Amino acid sequence: MRKISLLLLGAAAGAAMTIAVSQPQLITARPAKAAPADTYKQLNLFGDVFERVRADYVEKPEDSKLVESAINGMLSGLDPHSSYMDAKSFKDMQIQTRGEFGGLGIEVTMEDGLVKVIAPIDDTPAAKAGVMANDVITHLDDEQIQGLTLNQAVEKMRGPVNTKIRLKVMRKGQDKPVEIVITRDVIRVRAVRSRIEGEDIGYVRITQFNEQTNENLKKAINELAAQHGDKLKGFVLDLRNNPGGLLDQAISVSDSFLEKGEIVSTRGRNAEETQRFNARPGDIIKNKPVIVLINGGSASASEIVAGALQDHKRATVIGTRSFGKGSVQTIIPLGSGNGALRLTTARYFTPGGRSIQAKGIVPDIEVLQEIPDELKGRADTKGEASLRGHLKAEGQEETGSQSYVPPDTKNDKALQSALELLRGTKQHSAFPPNPKSVAN
Repeated sequence: MRKISLLLLGAAAGAAMTIAVSQPQLITARPAKAAPADTYKQLNLFGDVFERVRADYVEKPEDSKLVESAINGMLSGLDPHSSYMDAKSFKDMQIQTRGEFGGLGIEVTMEDGLVKVIAPIDDTPAAKAGVMANDVITHLDDEQIQGLTLNQAVEKMRGPVNTKIRLKVMRKGQDKPVEIVITRDVIRVRAVRSRIEGEDIGYVRITQFNEQTNENLKKAINELAAQHGDKLKGFVLDLRNNPGGLLDQAISVSDSFLEKGEIVSTRGRNAEETQRFNARPGDIIKNKPVIVLINGGSASASEIVAGALQDHKRATVIGTRSFGKGSVQTIIPLGSGNGALRLTTARYFTPGGRSIQAKGIVPDIEVLQEIPDELKGRADTKGEASLRGHLKAEGQEETGSQSYVPPDTKNDKALQSALELLRGTKQHSAFPPNPKSVAN
């Protein structure tokens, strides 16, 4: 049974995870086939170089660092998404994929060398303890934060459930630092955010595809339906800047809007490795119109959802061309404490048989978003096709894509176009009045 993940980057020993576009999924590891005898003879060259470096390099190198660098060199020579993850990187990836961890429940950023609170997450230890937006954290358990990276500070704030940590924060309007003691608890990442636009359009934004995503999606849509009922004319599914995540979650999200038909297929080196995933009856929004928003930051799992709904004509896709990451990575644990191997093992295809590798999903309606002058040149990306050593998509032209700088709602051209189409105040041939789900 294979578990696949789709992140733009993305178990017990002996199990493996797969990443379809940016993150991993779990599979049972197959025994590796022995290489030809000549190949092993060539490995003698590596042994000779390794020993020469150990003996004669100007400074004594660490053997483990040499081996790790050699492994990384071998994998990076294959494609941009194959790599070696050390034990810490593997653990961090598992936390990201799981979507929950022991922590405080605050969204933070780095400002002037200190950690600034963007916002506490509702119903978490931080919110209950009185942490406020714009608090500046200066100390963690009497240790100064200045000098730490944001990742280092976050790692210190995370920890086992039911353990305590003391924060010292500077707060606007307070002359003295405020000390807050917080007991860590299980924190679940909010992969889905939702709101009502006006009184008639449900807006749902998926920020990543972790283990919580589909359940979060169902909860968000059910809450919108319960609050606004028959007033809802349709939904906007915003996948912009979503780097991907778990394949099974991309399949589940697509399935939520489809009654039948293929969602995605994955094809490896050998024909017998092909897998097809199909929708089951049941449309969570009862066939109401859907518009999907994408851009150059939409990758992997996001592209699977957009491609499936587009091919089935279940949704109209608006925005700019997506990133174009159409490859599947399998995460293979390498034993206790040895990290894991991230290896590209397949390509994925939309229901219509499209491989979007290095090409991306082309929107039905292109809407370009103006980039502020101060951000021009910094927020540009050409997608998968710009990555050195990327997999080629046979028979397809490789095209770049525009990146996404999130605008405010009023200036969000793609969102405004979606709202106008759903409300019927704007017409477009790519958006039929009553879109239906069709099987391929």
